[in-house]
Parts: sequence; structure tokens; C-alpha cells
Amino acid sequence: MNQASDKAQEGKKLKWWQLSLLGVAGTIGTGYFLGSGLAITIGGPAVLLVYTLAAIGTYMVFDALARMTAQHPEQGSFRSYAKKAFGSWAGFGSGWVYWFSELLIMGSQLTALSIFSRFWFPAVPMWIFAAGFAVLGLCIVFFGNKGFDRVENVLAVIKVAAILMFLVIAVALLAGWIGGGKYTPKLPLSMPELLPSGTIGLWSAFIFAYYAYGGIEVLGIMSYRLQKPEEAPKAGKVMLLVLAVLYVLSIGLAVTMVPLKAFNPKESPFVLALRSDHLAFVPHVFNGVLIVAGFSTMTASLYAITSMMLTLAQEGDAPKVFSKKLKDKYPLYALCLIAFGLLGAIMMSLWLPGKVYEYITTAAGLMILYNWSFILLSSARLLKPDKLSGIKRWIGLLLIGAAVAGTLFHAISRPGFYISLLIVAVIALSDFIVQRVRKKHSAGTSDQEANPDIMTGAHHSLPGGPEFRIKGIRLRKNKV
Repeated sequence: MNQASDKAQEGKKLKWWQLSLLGVAGTIGTGYFLGSGLAITIGGPAVLLVYTLAAIGTYMVFDALARMTAQHPEQGSFRSYAKKAFGSWAGFGSGWVYWFSELLIMGSQLTALSIFSRFWFPAVPMWIFAAGFAVLGLCIVFFGNKGFDRVENVLAVIKVAAILMFLVIAVALLAGWIGGGKYTPKLPLSMPELLPSGTIGLWSAFIFAYYAYGGIEVLGIMSYRLQKPEEAPKAGKVMLLVLAVLYVLSIGLAVTMVPLKAFNPKESPFVLALRSDHLAFVPHVFNGVLIVAGFSTMTASLYAITSMMLTLAQEGDAPKVFSKKLKDKYPLYALCLIAFGLLGAIMMSLWLPGKVYEYITTAAGLMILYNWSFILLSSARLLKPDKLSGIKRWIGLLLIGAAVAGTLFHAISRPGFYISLLIVAVIALSDFIVQRVRKKHSAGTSDQEANPDIMTGAHHSLPGGPEFRIKGIRLRKNKV
């Protein structure tokens, strides 16, 4: 029986190239399909530079996480490494920062899905679409993932196919094989065209470039399933090289085909670029693909956040009630907490319909980067000292620091920075309280072990039988 189980586990092991493909498909989502439009609006066509820099910075983080996985495989991945490196406070902080980052990502994705849906139904309020997608996602997770893994694989293929479809049609429009493009193509070459908002605008767009690569921490968890964990860095190199090439090519074609003034945070830049008198149906098809792709990413985030909540509760970093399952199968309590968080995101879309996507996306991107900083700092303590690794780590931290600082210089991204700080402050305060309680509990346990007499106290003879005192509680021993 054990041999059969071992063989089944071995059959589930991944090869490095399979992990690369899963990483490419799992990373591409609304942060790229819609967030790239926000990056172009703020930074101009020169955002191609920050997408390349973000790929380099993301690789530094994944390389550190993959090498820790290769040397010390842990199912808890980055959270376990933070706990090993700095103590229980870091495990608590890393887990909750990740939880909130995924919650904000889902809020961003729900808003993006609502924007895509309004492409067909502009009169319907955003919050109605957001609520509908949220309920559907919660139902899928509540009733389990049976069969959904296969659906996710199909949806992953659809996402990659959508980018390839865009590249093919865009080249055909530029080459004149298909006529009737809405905009006259123009390659931005002068400095005012490349940097319409100057270097400050490009700097502020850096966070949205990073956001498009969000998800490598999940890939780090999946690295645990590699046939050869030491091949995790290779898988990361290939994954990020493919992503960087796809992003730079597709965004480069979009800024060539669409004038800068036409870009806006409410429409995907790729839908804008594909508008043609002779291909009127293509934007509709592509928009449908974006909804499918965005929903798959949102549901995957929902699975991740539910699993993290169960783990946090089981290990005492969250109330135990959230680890309970209805009928030992349905994570009802964890999903209720997540539903409450999503309700907050939906309310924001109702109150701030004009800027909610920008605010939530910025905050989500920043929370991702805070967690990536934990990964880099943990690697400094857990990996053997190495000059090249140290250089990589500092490059990664400097690029992350640059992206975080850039959010302060633009009115669109600045509120998201303050939202992220508020969340981190709440997590830090909660962490402080939890650690204090644990220390008191630990001290109390040590006192009991050092003074066993306090467990029994004085012996008294009372009517009805002997009586013992345990910490002030009277227990009467009944006569038999």
C-alpha cells in the first residue's frame, strides 16, 4: 500500500519545464491584461524599460526562494523560511502579509472583471458584476476542487493563446495584411513621445510592471513538487524570460498601434489595439477571453488564500475557528472571513467607481513586494554566504525599494501606498499582541514545570471527601 502511494506521489512530481509553463500560465492575469494600460497611461511607451527591470527584480526573488527550496524543502515555502530565519513573529507577519496581498489581488481582479464585463453592458453598475463573480468563485472553492485542476489547465492554455492571438493579429494589422485599423500606427521615437510624464511618471509606473509578475511565491510552493528541487532556479529563469519577452513584445505592439491619449485604465490596451473595421468581432472575442482568464486567476487566488488561512489557524497564527471545516470537508469559516474581505472590495467599487482599480492594484502590488522582501532577507540568513548571491539580493531589494518609493510621486498610486501601510500597521500590531500572549503563556508553563507543587497545593479534608486545589479551582474527589 505504501509503495503504491509512493509511486503515485512520484507520478505527481514535476519536471522543471512543466513548472516553467505552469508559472507562465499562472502569472498572466488581469495585472497584465488591464494593469498594463494603467502603466502605459502613467509612464508612456517607455514602460517597456520598467517591465524589463521588473523581470530582473522578480528573478532575484525567485532565485533566492528556489535555492532555499533546493537546500531546505519546506511545504510552507516562504512563510516557513521567514519563521526559520527570524522567529515566529516573521512567520506570522509573512503569512498575513501574503493573505492580505492575495485578498487585495482578488479585489483588483474582481474590479478588472467588472470593467471587462461593462465592455458589453456599460449601463450595469460595477458592483453587480463584482458581486456575481465573487459569489461564483466562493461557490467553486466551497464545493472543492474536484475536476477544477483540469479546468485550470485549459484556462491557462487559453491565456497564453490569447497573447499569441494578439501578437499575430497585431502584426497582420501593422503589415497591412488586414486593413481597417481604427488608429494610424506610429512608432514612438522622440523623447517626449517615449516619456510624456518624464522620469517621475516612468518611476511611478514601476509598481504596475511588478504587479504583472505577481505569483512567483506560489511557484515557490510548487517547487516543492519538482523531481529535482535543485532545478528550480532553471525553471524560474525560463519562466521569467518567456514572460518578459511576451510582455515587451505585446506592449510594444500596443503602444505602436494606439496613440497614448487613447489608453485608459478602463479598457485593456490589447482590446484597443485590435479594433478594426474589418475585424469588428475580434475585440469581443478577446474581451471574452480576458474574462475567462481573469476569473481563472481570481479563483486560483481564492484557493491560495483559503489554504493560507487554514494553515495560519492550524498553527495558532489565526483564531482556531478558521481551521474548522463543515462536515470535515467544507472550509466554511475561512470562506466567511474571505467573503467579508471581498465585500469590502465590492463596497469600494460602489463608493469609488472611478479610482478603485488603481488604488487596490497599487496596494496589492505593494503587499506583494513587502512579502518578496521577506524572501530576500530570509535567504540572507538561511543560505550559505556567497558573494554573487549577496549581489543578487541587494539588486532585488534596491529594485523593490525603487518600485515602492515610486508610488509616492503620482496621485493615482499614492493612496494605494497609504492603504498598504495601514494594513501592515494592523498586522504588526496584531503580531506584537500575539507574541506577548505567547511569551506569557510560555512563562506560565515554565513556572508550572519548575514548581510542580503548585499543581496540587494543600490537601484538605472536607465533608464529602478529599479536595485538591489546582490554580485556585477546587476539585472534589467523590467517595466510591
